[in-house]
Amino acid sequence: MNKEEDILLKEGKMLPVMEHFYTLQGEGAHTGKAAYFIRLGGCDVGCHWCDVKESWDPELHPLMNAAEIAETAAKHCKTVVLTGGEPLMWNLDILTSKLKELGCTVHIETSGAYPMSGNLDWITLSPKKTGLPKEEIYQKAHELKVIIFNQHDFTFAQEQASKVSENCKLYLQSEWSKRDDMYPKITDFILEHPEWQASVQTHKYLNIP
Repeated sequence: MNKEEDILLKEGKMLPVMEHFYTLQGEGAHTGKAAYFIRLGGCDVGCHWCDVKESWDPELHPLMNAAEIAETAAKHCKTVVLTGGEPLMWNLDILTSKLKELGCTVHIETSGAYPMSGNLDWITLSPKKTGLPKEEIYQKAHELKVIIFNQHDFTFAQEQASKVSENCKLYLQSEWSKRDDMYPKITDFILEHPEWQASVQTHKYLNIP
């Protein structure tokens, strides 16, 4: 990356885009809805079970003009999801302002490990033990999605839920490879703690992106 590109990246005029595609939202409160996904490269949270580890190194992904990718997304759908990687590693002000100008509702899926940026309508906070969310993000989250990989993750989920607003939706989602073991435990947990809901990666069952 040259100096000019580095400046454009910091300003949010260019962003490292791993992929972008039109599909159905597979998880959480908006499951089943059409959405255009923009997956940004770059993440240093380091979840060992991450299913998009190829997103971690931002230099592997081309820099794209933020306004142009917004225009592409808006042509397909007015619901746009920013994901990663960790999208909050980057300045999202220009991308989200352009999306809003084009009439889009902007969602983000984030670990919360970086400061907020951008004009966002729906914040999915998926906290990770390896890089805890910034305190400012908890009260802004519309849904909390905790990935369940082992028994201790239920304790972690409760700790994280104590920090979000009372209007925040609470979801437990099994790590994909552990789903046969963990969903029975998730079911039992939710029956005892009905403020929680189960989230399932429906896009994997539907065999879509």
